[in-house]
Amino acid sequence: MPVGHVVGGRGEVFDDAWGEVSAVIRLDGSRFTPDALAGLDAFSHIEVVYHFDRVPPQKIETGARHPRGNTDWPLVGIFAQRGKNRPNRLGVSRCRVVKAEGLDIHVTGLDAVDGTPVLDIKPYMAEFGPIGDVTQPAWATEIMREYY
Repeated sequence: MPVGHVVGGRGEVFDDAWGEVSAVIRLDGSRFTPDALAGLDAFSHIEVVYHFDRVPPQKIETGARHPRGNTDWPLVGIFAQRGKNRPNRLGVSRCRVVKAEGLDIHVTGLDAVDGTPVLDIKPYMAEFGPIGDVTQPAWATEIMREYY
């Protein structure tokens, strides 16, 4: 069950240039009061779990594919990429908190569109980041070059 929805930002899904997109995550007022956001604005970033609700079930991928359909990139399994056509249609994003006000969290860099159901919100803490070096293939770095 969603805790809220994305309000504003982009109205259509496309892959790149999310860094400057401003949006609001609005909590469900029938379930929450502003107390649910108390202290959140002390954090610079949050992690947001959301539902890719615009992906039709027939578009779900369960095997391997070329990321973004680009055959210059390798054929990799759906769990080796972050595409929206995932089996459970769950997205996870880290975004900057601009302010928390009432039931609204104003953010930048959230890669979800207007109306997207938000399933959970967590403050980002550095200690939850990876321990040690992070490695990834060159195609992943290339795909993310213009993402934010």
